[in-house]
Amino acid sequence: MIQNWTIGIICFNERGTIAQVFQAVWQLLNDGKRKFEIILVDDASTDGSKEIIQDIAERHPQSVKTILHEKNQGIGEAIRAVYFNAKMENVVFVPGDGQFEVAELQPYLSFDNMKYICFYRRENQTYSGFRNALSYLNKLYNKLFLGLTLRDVNWVKAYKTEVIQNLDLKMHSSVIESEICAKLNYLKYTPVEVESKYLPRSYGQSKGASLQNIMRVFRELSKLTAILLHFKLSTRKSKMLL
Repeated sequence: MIQNWTIGIICFNERGTIAQVFQAVWQLLNDGKRKFEIILVDDASTDGSKEIIQDIAERHPQSVKTILHEKNQGIGEAIRAVYFNAKMENVVFVPGDGQFEVAELQPYLSFDNMKYICFYRRENQTYSGFRNALSYLNKLYNKLFLGLTLRDVNWVKAYKTEVIQNLDLKMHSSVIESEICAKLNYLKYTPVEVESKYLPRSYGQSKGASLQNIMRVFRELSKLTAILLHFKLSTRKSKMLL
């Protein structure tokens, strides 16, 4: 069955790769078989990425939407911008840095309503030992406190748009992905885990490893435990009233 797609590309200072990533997404979706939209989110870039995005949108006004943040709001808000502005049946965001191989989505352009697609990086050779240690701690926290056993909660995932727009998402940082997956796990949705390449960065620098960002993530994870508990209680109460 042909399914329609929203693919978001999130960008912060990715002038050297954003056009390339857009072209890969365009080639994937523009097959004449499905309706689609591409949402380009710029999180207040200062390197000329915004102008490239605007040029792309002007050349493809029927298929491309732009969301341009005047101030940098972080990856969580960029992700939310994609998910909550999506209009098609399925939604996924990909990073504008070119480290995800967009063609890996091809076999999963159709998937069941009670499933979601989770790509995972088997080996992250581009991460330092410090970042790999943080990734391990994040994964351990997810398992112990959120009941999540996904291999890579922080990589690319595809969902049913209607499902995630009705999850009452509270988080505004990158932890939003843990929130989504924990809630879907509780609601008995099945993750389809797919091994993914992690391509080397060809432009710019990673923005996620600063001490400030790391401390914020762990503070947000502690909040998420309480949020998930409230979600479970509310869901149980709603079921009892049916």
